[in-house]
Amino acid sequence: MNPRILARESVYSGYLTVERLQVRLADGAQVWLEVERHGDAVVILPYDVERRCALVVRLFRAPVFDTTGEEVLEEACAGMIGNEGAETAARREAYEELGVALESLEFIGRFWSSPGVSTERHSLFLAPYSAAARTGEGGGVAGEHEGITVIERELAPLARDVDQGRITDGKLATLILALRQRRPELF
Repeated sequence: MNPRILARESVYSGYLTVERLQVRLADGAQVWLEVERHGDAVVILPYDVERRCALVVRLFRAPVFDTTGEEVLEEACAGMIGNEGAETAARREAYEELGVALESLEFIGRFWSSPGVSTERHSLFLAPYSAAARTGEGGGVAGEHEGITVIERELAPLARDVDQGRITDGKLATLILALRQRRPELF
């Protein structure tokens, strides 16, 4: 027997939507499951080949603060895909958050962020940049109150932080590992 959605009800609608789905599973059991929807996102790690560094962000995340008390999280640049393609969204987010104009993007993959509860998928990109490409201030869009601090990190210490479990953002860890696999000479 194939799984089947039997009923759907909206529980909450705002920035995100939460639905309850009644699902008949492959074994015939009927269960209610919650699903969160708010769209897909892009994640970008710009890296400078000559200076062997990458641009990352540090910002407040309410769920992290509530769970751990940590006031900032170091992350890869990321943002929601609007009415545009993933590459266009990646370039827009990189400029808004990091102040960098990206030319080429290397697509790494498209991944579920939390498939047990969310429909969100992340399109991950690596993007070479040069110091001359940093033409804006970054920090995010003023009205969105993101409080983004842009950090330029050397790649070797950043990779060590991933290896030693000090990078807790899965998106950033994935992109550092992908970059090290594809361009080991940078580390």
